[in-house]
Amino acid sequence: MKARRALTLFLFVLTGPGLASGQKPEEPPTAEHEQAMRRAQVWFEPAVPIEQARPGDNPPGADSFSPEQEVVCSFRPGYMGGSTPKFDCELADGDKVKVKYGRDNGEIYAEVAASRLLNTLGFPADRMYVIKRLRCYGCPEDPYKGMQCLNEGGEFDACFGKLDYTAFNDFDFAVIERSVKGKRIETESTSGWTWFELAKIDAAAGGASRAQIDALRLLAIFIGHWDNKNKNQRLLCLSSDVTSECARPVAMVQDLGATFGPPTRIDLDNWVKTPIWADAAACTISMHDWPRGGAGFPDVAVSEEGRQFLATRLSRLSSEQIRQLFEGARVPGYSHANPLGKDVEQWVHAFEPLSSAWSRHASGILPP
Repeated sequence: MKARRALTLFLFVLTGPGLASGQKPEEPPTAEHEQAMRRAQVWFEPAVPIEQARPGDNPPGADSFSPEQEVVCSFRPGYMGGSTPKFDCELADGDKVKVKYGRDNGEIYAEVAASRLLNTLGFPADRMYVIKRLRCYGCPEDPYKGMQCLNEGGEFDACFGKLDYTAFNDFDFAVIERSVKGKRIETESTSGWTWFELAKIDAAAGGASRAQIDALRLLAIFIGHWDNKNKNQRLLCLSSDVTSECARPVAMVQDLGATFGPPTRIDLDNWVKTPIWADAAACTISMHDWPRGGAGFPDVAVSEEGRQFLATRLSRLSSEQIRQLFEGARVPGYSHANPLGKDVEQWVHAFEPLSSAWSRHASGILPP
């Protein structure tokens, strides 16, 4: 397969900004939410230059995990939203982590790849760690079945029975998620943000620039982030002083599991066939034909500055880095409907490796 999906980002000279449209959420936002959205950031200069990034590796840090590590923890049952197998588990030091599991769970491959790509480019995302094995004491064979039972109002004993913390189950296909640290700006009834709210961000008030906002919108289209309901985005305060006005509000994507192949996950065929532009001449992007009609993602015209912002950063990735990205996410281990999906080279070709055409057009010069 020689598809060049990302090249479509750069083959059109785009026009100016357009206005977003969409339905507002049913619950009225709080004043704190409105103030934070107005000043929200969506991008930061990455600590490691893009050319030096290692997207195939687990994120670094004192609380990191090795891909060869066997992690031991104790099951901590409780409410767990969403539809993908996951559970909370407590490490020996008392640290509680979220675990997503299942060899046939496309989310654990897609979210690793998508979150690492965003972080590499400077768009905040949670850290996802690939590990060799997770040994969970007290875990049933399929913990998420019990938590779904709890979510539906079942009694604990009926859902789980008596948990035996002297016994364990091993999970060979599991990833550990660590959230970006900070205070979540949410209430019991409302959380996250919808994509139409990006229009509220005001650069004059200290928020992200239009170029950065449009780059995030375009990146969401590029990776195929189709499950984009408000709860899958997070409005976060990075300020250490949470008693005063938030110094650094951030509007970030917090769940990237439904990516790379709408309407499914980590589906090479669907990802390649999904167009970037709804109307290239009008510079419009849309998720209208995606699952749920695009949910809270409105049709919007992307500014040339936004296209340039994303194009110049994607063009700094080498083909080897792209290869590492999909290898590090263990994409060949997934049960792909099309066997070509197991071939990392096909993902590299679809992503479109670094090329002179990208670099030249990112500077406003169309290739011959």
